[in-house]
Amino acid sequence: MPRELQIERELSRTEAGSERTERLASLLTLSYEPMLVWQLNGPIEFWNTGAERLYGFAPEEAIGRSSHALLQTKFPIEFTELIAELQNRGYWSGELRHVCKDGREVIVESRLQLFSDGTVIEVNRDVTERTQVKADLRESEQQLRWLASIVQFSDDAIVSKNLDGIITSWNKGAERVFGYTAEEAVGRPITIVIPQDRQDEERTILTRIRRGERIEHFETVRQRKHGSLIWVSLTISPVKNAEGKIVGASKVARDITEQKRTSDQIATLAREAEHRSKNLLANVQAMVNLSQADAVADLKKAIEGRIQALANVHSLFVASRWIGAELSAIATQEFAPYSAAGEKRVRIDGPQVLLEPDTAQAVAVSLHELATNAAKYGALSTANGHVDLKWSHEANGRLNLRWMEAGGPTVQPPTRRGFGGRVIEQMIAQLKGKSRFDWRAEGLVCEITLRV
Repeated sequence: MPRELQIERELSRTEAGSERTERLASLLTLSYEPMLVWQLNGPIEFWNTGAERLYGFAPEEAIGRSSHALLQTKFPIEFTELIAELQNRGYWSGELRHVCKDGREVIVESRLQLFSDGTVIEVNRDVTERTQVKADLRESEQQLRWLASIVQFSDDAIVSKNLDGIITSWNKGAERVFGYTAEEAVGRPITIVIPQDRQDEERTILTRIRRGERIEHFETVRQRKHGSLIWVSLTISPVKNAEGKIVGASKVARDITEQKRTSDQIATLAREAEHRSKNLLANVQAMVNLSQADAVADLKKAIEGRIQALANVHSLFVASRWIGAELSAIATQEFAPYSAAGEKRVRIDGPQVLLEPDTAQAVAVSLHELATNAAKYGALSTANGHVDLKWSHEANGRLNLRWMEAGGPTVQPPTRRGFGGRVIEQMIAQLKGKSRFDWRAEGLVCEITLRV
């Protein structure tokens, strides 16, 4: 081959190689992906358009500076460890965090390639948005798991159903409240927990849910697996799909049986207290109307004593939650002022008998009147006098109460019936009982008969 032709061909190949090199350099320079070249222990030597687009630094601002200082690189491992791996393997890949010119932080997937002359080519891909989406998804999943855990282990029954009333979910609270396991309940109609006489409630509820209504704090009765009835407070909300169409309902049921029972007890006690208060005021009014005395001071003292007798027996009612008062407790309380220094001037003997409030009040006032009269005129007015109080409770419910005085002044039958006697007769008569007074010379005997 002529020398001139050989030189011409070599020149053509050289020109073609130069063109390919220029095209490759142009592609790298204009690439969308950020690319930079730096020396292992030196500055940036190449900075392409992708790097300028992502980081905001122009080539003249980047070339000649340390890339790690310029971008404030945050490495996932120690930098010395990264360089050692790069030198041993010839490459390194992983996630880096960079700070852009405007202060934004970006996350990139980076691959570093080391050449024998110490040159490093770094190719980065911006994954900031993708990483954030992943983080958001993880957070959403954690929130969903957290919410699911709350629903699953809530003390309240949380149930979902479709628009046909078929149960689609059933939490632990529902198992506890209604007695059915999730396996037993899911797929069955919600009417399994609705008593037969309340089945219409479900149709009304589903109609309102289809209209998009929310039902709050609806108190009703539901039936447990084995038939027992419980009071529940229901909150029911429509459930919509992604298109906004109502496809079912979620229901939260709280067992309020105990609260209901307590509320009913409070209402009952309130009615009982009202009745007792009216009864007490009626007794006080009767005593005031019947009271007589020669002096205002004596009248005041007499009324105060009778009201105190009622107050004393009421303290016993409080201790028994208004069930009543035990007869021996009433007697002991009334006779306490007449037992000084351990000496019992009044001796009581009888079985335990629980008196209802009305009867207990009448007996308390009667014993007060008898004791007051004995202290003024009878056995308790002298040092050696004493009183025996005995009672018996027969099988037919009749209570026989016997008051016997002895050791006091000789008794003279009264010429007229005193206030104390009239009070006893009236209060015992109101309970359809009988009272009898026997004014014996050795002491008064009073017998009271009541049905308790």
